[in-house]
Amino acid sequence: MYAYIKGKIAFKTPTYIYLENNGIGYYINISLNTFSKIEKSVEVKLYTYLQVKEDDLSLYGFFDEGEKILFEKLISVSGIGATTAQIILSSMTPKEIISAIINEDDVSLKRVKGIGAKTAKRVILDLKDKVAKMNIDGISDVPVRTVSPVKDEALAALMALGVVKSKAEVVLSRVMKSNPDIDQVEELIKLALKQM
Repeated sequence: MYAYIKGKIAFKTPTYIYLENNGIGYYINISLNTFSKIEKSVEVKLYTYLQVKEDDLSLYGFFDEGEKILFEKLISVSGIGATTAQIILSSMTPKEIISAIINEDDVSLKRVKGIGAKTAKRVILDLKDKVAKMNIDGISDVPVRTVSPVKDEALAALMALGVVKSKAEVVLSRVMKSNPDIDQVEELIKLALKQM
């Protein structure tokens, strides 16, 4: 229905933004990969995917079309919904995901929260041939890193991804204790997701 939406960012978190276009504010779910690229932006163009359920319409936005295509491929796998696909794209870069699938690296996929051994193998089996045809050079992969107060943003992001607040707080504290120099919210969330 929507190929992309271009507009002004009215509100931004690591997991969703409000994107204003012609007086309409769109609530758009984003991955950490997309967040890292738009963190300093005021106006953006996001490629979108509209998920239609019986009782819900959800918009997902992506910095580039390659990430959107990868998202669509991930949700085509049995057992992977939009939230899980968003977590995968928040835990690994698109190029890392494609590389893991092509190289049958189920260990890397299993590190993602919510992905077990069977699901990782199913992703590889279902998508290996499909992602091998993707032009990964068209997927931007270098996140914009900025210094920001990270723990509160990371906590909000993890809760939005479905992690219980108490568990998220414990994991974030553990990650920050073992990585005292961490100063990027996306890096903190990635490390936290790998420990869940």
